[in-house]
Amino acid sequence: MRRRKRPSNDKKGAPIWMVTYSDLVTLILVFFILLFSMSQIDMIKFKALSESFSDNPIFDSNPSIIPLDEPTDAEKKNENESNDNQKHSLESLLSEVQGFLEANGMEDVIVANKTERGVVLVLQEQVLFDTGEANLIEGSFSFLDKLGEMLAGMANLIKVEGHTDNRPISTVRYPSNWELSAARSSSVIRYLIENHEIDSIRFTAIGFGDTRPIVPNDHPSNWEKNRRVEIIISDPEYIEETNEAKESD
Repeated sequence: MRRRKRPSNDKKGAPIWMVTYSDLVTLILVFFILLFSMSQIDMIKFKALSESFSDNPIFDSNPSIIPLDEPTDAEKKNENESNDNQKHSLESLLSEVQGFLEANGMEDVIVANKTERGVVLVLQEQVLFDTGEANLIEGSFSFLDKLGEMLAGMANLIKVEGHTDNRPISTVRYPSNWELSAARSSSVIRYLIENHEIDSIRFTAIGFGDTRPIVPNDHPSNWEKNRRVEIIISDPEYIEETNEAKESD
């Protein structure tokens, strides 16, 4: 009797797992093609990038393989015009303030000058306070009223800074020059707000103590000059945080 041959179990073709693997690879390929089709490529920069790898060493001395965009002539012109307008605005503000001081006979009491922060009015201690005190003297009311009229007609932000000499003070009310200088700037602001209805949000009060003298603290006349209150009519274009950081550096 002839023995029957059993059919072979070997199947031709790739293993079953290969089909699943192929599908996975195909899906991944399609995914990346979709990403590529949705992206936008700057061909000029892409070409520059390709050429840099083929023509130059990777660690080249150049800071960047892609050239930075230079400002156009129009942008430079606008920037220059903006700076000119800013300078003109400050000059106009200074002329207005000086004219007001002269018209009201205050040029001997208040000194006005221009800085990058704006127009700065310097008031010496003796026209505002008694030594070691932060309460305004009665003789200061008249020119503070005139000053309040001028500030009420402006929209600029106003910073009031108190300064002292380096001689220490230690009282119950003012343990140090820090408290005294801050209290003096606050007194000036409070008077202007209460008597001239200037919006309080426009003001900033700062006490610098003896940390920013304008002359050396080595003589009674210099002590007198350093004891002052400065009122800064701020330039709207001035960026306070940036510039103060530069000054500190």
